[in-house]
Amino acid sequence: MVAGQTAATKDEFAELALGVDSEFTRLFTGVPGESEDEREARMNAAADIVTDLRREDPVLAAYAERLMGQAPVPLRRPAVIRRTASVERVAA
Repeated sequence: MVAGQTAATKDEFAELALGVDSEFTRLFTGVPGESEDEREARMNAAADIVTDLRREDPVLAAYAERLMGQAPVPLRRPAVIRRTASVERVAA
């Protein structure tokens, strides 16, 4: 419970306790399917923000760094494997 509200997920807890939303979280964890270029740009922005947060809000900076460490690397969509049906004839 945070400030009389119950958080059902860790994202909700972070939002209530730290004042961050899902956009903040996605900045540091990424999104499935992002390209390598998108990931690189996002990580560069995240690193700059963490640098600023270390001076302004060390607790939030630590949370952001933890998120960066938990992000699956690289984030990719699962490959779609297309299979064509083949029919084999068996001699009777």
